[in-house]
Amino acid sequence: MLKRATFTDMRNSTEDDWKIILEDFRNYAAQLPARVIAHLKLLEGDTGGFAVDRLTHSLQTATLAHRDGKDDEYVVCALLHDIGDTLGSYNHPDIAAAILKPFVSQENFEMVEKHGMFQAYYFFHHLGMDRNLRDQFKGQAVYDRTLEFCEKYDAPAFDPGYDHLPLSFFEPMLHKVLSEPKNTIYTSC
Repeated sequence: MLKRATFTDMRNSTEDDWKIILEDFRNYAAQLPARVIAHLKLLEGDTGGFAVDRLTHSLQTATLAHRDGKDDEYVVCALLHDIGDTLGSYNHPDIAAAILKPFVSQENFEMVEKHGMFQAYYFFHHLGMDRNLRDQFKGQAVYDRTLEFCEKYDAPAFDPGYDHLPLSFFEPMLHKVLSEPKNTIYTSC
């Protein structure tokens, strides 16, 4: 039987309790890449009306970034940028950004977080909405980075004929990026 903490109210926890919890946390955290991959696979088959399913779109976006010479962290951001589609129908960029935040630079975090407003440029006017939401970021570093991401990798990644790389190709870089937290309050964990 696995050891468990003994407290029923966190205010009464002990150092021994937290040793047990920390050991379990480390084991669980080490499995994060596998859980993310499993969640990515949930995007397969869901087209949402697009020409390709959401997994294919994610793979195409990552493939385009990889083939353009972007580093592993950027490519992982491209791969995961729409992972929130299944749970965040109205805020999918926030979901992806929250997953990535501990592991990526501030620039990549902001790019993922804001990509929905930049991608809106290509279709909001068809829905009677303001396509220029991205303009509020002009003059900020996030603007050029996210504009490039959408123009070069996200927007053109809906092509049923594009020869994208398989998910297995990206798994090692996903493991690498999601195993090295950079921005977390849990620094000693």
